[in-house]
Amino acid sequence: MKSGVQNLTEGKIFSTLLRLALPLMGTSFLQMAYTLMAMSWVGRLGSVSDPEIATKSEAAIGAIGMILWLTSSVAYLAMIGSEVAVGQSIGAKEMKRAAIYASHSTTVSIILAVLWVSILFIFAYPILSFFRLEADITADAALYLRILTISLPFQFLSYNFTGIYNGAGRSIVPFRNNAAGLILNMILDPILMFGMDMGLHGAAIGTVVAQLFVFVLFFYQIKFGSRILGNFSFFIWPKAIYLKRVFFLGTPVSVMNSLYAIINMNLARVASIHGGHLGLMAQTTGGQIEAVTWNTSQGFSTALSAFVAQNYAANKIERGKKAYLYTIRVMLLLGIFVSICFIFFGAEIFGIIVPEENAMKAGAQYLFVMGLVQVFMMLELTTQGMFNGIGRTIEPAVISITFNALRIPLAYYLAGQMGITGVWWAIAISTILKGTILPLWFYVVYKRVKKKRPKVG
Repeated sequence: MKSGVQNLTEGKIFSTLLRLALPLMGTSFLQMAYTLMAMSWVGRLGSVSDPEIATKSEAAIGAIGMILWLTSSVAYLAMIGSEVAVGQSIGAKEMKRAAIYASHSTTVSIILAVLWVSILFIFAYPILSFFRLEADITADAALYLRILTISLPFQFLSYNFTGIYNGAGRSIVPFRNNAAGLILNMILDPILMFGMDMGLHGAAIGTVVAQLFVFVLFFYQIKFGSRILGNFSFFIWPKAIYLKRVFFLGTPVSVMNSLYAIINMNLARVASIHGGHLGLMAQTTGGQIEAVTWNTSQGFSTALSAFVAQNYAANKIERGKKAYLYTIRVMLLLGIFVSICFIFFGAEIFGIIVPEENAMKAGAQYLFVMGLVQVFMMLELTTQGMFNGIGRTIEPAVISITFNALRIPLAYYLAGQMGITGVWWAIAISTILKGTILPLWFYVVYKRVKKKRPKVG
């Protein structure tokens, strides 16, 4: 351990990868849990006296979840830029350069946050009107979003700090911070929603307080605790050479995820048109349940990115390949298990979140189709981590953007033929294509890059 970092270029591969991946998976689950927990509490609003209140509120939360997904995707620019640049600098034994990259990514994060949050606050209602929900649902969702904007700048910074800690091999720190925030959120939500009778918007206030708390933890640790990378500056006048590298690494991933979120917003609109607020609720809530496998894969993908970044810079690319093969085996086993659960127990799983009969039927249809393609989703996300680690973030972005964009015309066509289920099949077909093509593409790329000396500057 030096300057708060961990060397990933030595030691047993699988155990090192697992120590890095488990906290990352936990962090992903905790970030998902904020929304999922809010959905669970909201699903019980008026569920006895008036089930319609619960499903409408779930639709509002679902629409907000789409906007927050897009927000996270924008924040990925600085997060991925710091994660790969810091990791590769550490692998090349350039600690001073790693600290410079940390300062540059933090500056980028602050600027992006101010611009993005201003847009969301001013245009909250027009943005949420896109989903074609009833006027009262849209109004509730707009107020919910405006409340959340209080904490979003600090959430941007927390994402960025997460990328810095991940690149330094210290993924346990973001996990602990987010766990503490979630515990606080778990305490606040029922008190604000039911005890103080704030209803739907109590969940928003609880999330704001929890996210501010997470940021305070990061701030204290960086400035007064472990002082990772020598207490780097948060805001500087950036230099073009470092700024260019952060944007080069982070932009493809950010654009890929942003377009993915926008595409899914369009799919949610199609679901709303063909299935009303119940259709939108099934997709958005089902998507949060499906995030069990998505976040597991993303955790390993991020671990691979950090692991490969250091080993690639240290000319030990074969360690990265072995880590990838270990991960694929784990993902296949988990994917099969989750698929069985979704296919045969979809209604029961959905009922944990929204215990209402019509909602459970709609959710079971969604989970059945998604259960058929979980393995392909895991293959895609895991391979993305390998591409990111060697600094080639463009290839997975091209594959993702191309086949995710295919979902929109395919959804309109299949929905016209099959109804709301056609939207789910549009998602499934594109997932199969991405999960097949991207690993094959990486196989071709790997044969080339292992012969070349890495460029990490």
